[in-house]
Order: sequence, then C-alpha cells, then structure tokens
Amino acid sequence: MTFHGKNVVVTGAANGIGFAISQGFVAAGGAVWILDLESENPAEVARCIGAQALIADVTDRASLERAFVQIPTPDVLVVNAGIGRLASVTDTKSELWHRTLAVNLTGAFDTLQIAGERMRRNRKGSVVLTASTNSFDGEADLVAYNASKSGLLGILRTVANEWGPYGIRVNAVCPGLIRTRLTAASFSNPSVISEYFKQIPLGRGGEPEEVGQAVLFLASDLASFITGTTLVVDGGQMASKYGTWGKDGDRFEGDHWIRSV
Repeated sequence: MTFHGKNVVVTGAANGIGFAISQGFVAAGGAVWILDLESENPAEVARCIGAQALIADVTDRASLERAFVQIPTPDVLVVNAGIGRLASVTDTKSELWHRTLAVNLTGAFDTLQIAGERMRRNRKGSVVLTASTNSFDGEADLVAYNASKSGLLGILRTVANEWGPYGIRVNAVCPGLIRTRLTAASFSNPSVISEYFKQIPLGRGGEPEEVGQAVLFLASDLASFITGTTLVVDGGQMASKYGTWGKDGDRFEGDHWIRSV
C-alpha cells in the first residue's frame, strides 16, 4: 500500500486511532494533514511524524472551511474525529446528546460536504469514516454515541451512492475495543478486561495501529472495487454471540486470554 504523491487529510488525528492512521499514511509516503483542536497540540504531533497540521473544530463549519482552504484537494479523506461519554438513557442530558451528535455526526457531514466539493471536481479519491461496532449494537450507557455512530452508516451509504459516479469510494472502519487514551483505564484493570475479552475470539483488545492498517487498505488501490461498506476491526467480537472464553483450560494472562488445550 503506497500513497506517494497523495494528499491525505485526517480529522481528530492528534491522538489515539487518528494518530495511528496518520502515522501509517506518512510511512506509506502520503502527504498528511492532521486536523484537530488547538488543545490537542496538532502542530507538535505533526512535527513528530513528518506531517502537517491545522487547527480545526469539526463542530464549527467556518473553522473547517478555513482549514480546507489551506490544503490541496484531498486524494484521501479520513473522517475520524469523535467523542463518547458514558451515561444511561435517563441520565443523558441534552448538552451531552447535542455535543456528541455535533462532533460525531454533524461534524462528519460538514467535513464530507466541504472536502467532497473539491474531490468531486477531481473525479477521484477515497473517503474512510471511523464508525464503530456500536453502529450495530445497543451497548448500555452510550445512547448518544450509539445513535451517532449508527447515523454515520446512513451517511456512508448515501455518499457512496452519490459520489461513485465521480470516481470517489466511501467506506468505514468499525473498531471494537481499542487501546487509546479514552480506554486506558479499562486496559489497565485486569478485572474489567478479563471479563470483557471473554467475548472476543482473539482474546484481547485491539491496538490503534491495527485500525490504521484497515483504514490504509480501504483507502488504497487494493480496495479499488470496494465502496459503501464497512470493515469491522474487533477481534471477532461481533461474531461471538455467547462469548468464546471461560472453558476448562482457558486462562487470562496479563492482557489476553490463552487456551492451553
């Protein structure tokens, strides 16, 4: 997978999955622009990996427009910026609901609309959205997050349909539990992850780089006839209805399950 001569834009890219995605594109020869909030210090992050950075808030359309004016037309657009906070349905306040949808859903729409206008003129390109396994299930205490990530798949299919005639492919990755800043507390608590990982056939959580490689594949020419679809990156969790681990001979070691027989 090579991206030499390709302009790549990644939103929400100063940490976590977005940072790993950006690193992957830089390593593959892409000219990468990191877009993130000023508080995330994207300029310093970009310098560390040989990328470029611009301040942009996906909840502020004018901020996005100012950023994209300074960037060459993207060959690859990764719509990754997102947030997720725990609260039950009854405890989800209006502020949390609207903030989550503003970042995860409206922010994605505005990013696509602004960048897509220029990409369509070039009649080529690839878009990858960061959705989630929560696009498909109803995990408790995440109603706003679940709704926003489900909505992304509606955007995905519509945009793939409308932009295909312009030579633009649109796909999504759906990560499961990935080791990031937001999940660090869970990953460092064996009593939490040993139970959670029982539901994952591979017996462990994922790393940001593993999501990044899936994004690079979807954005690359190796996926030239793939559009309008999702690639689940979850260690098999969505395939495991009743869980995989906990049989005789299974044991949890450090951060993953092992089967001895």
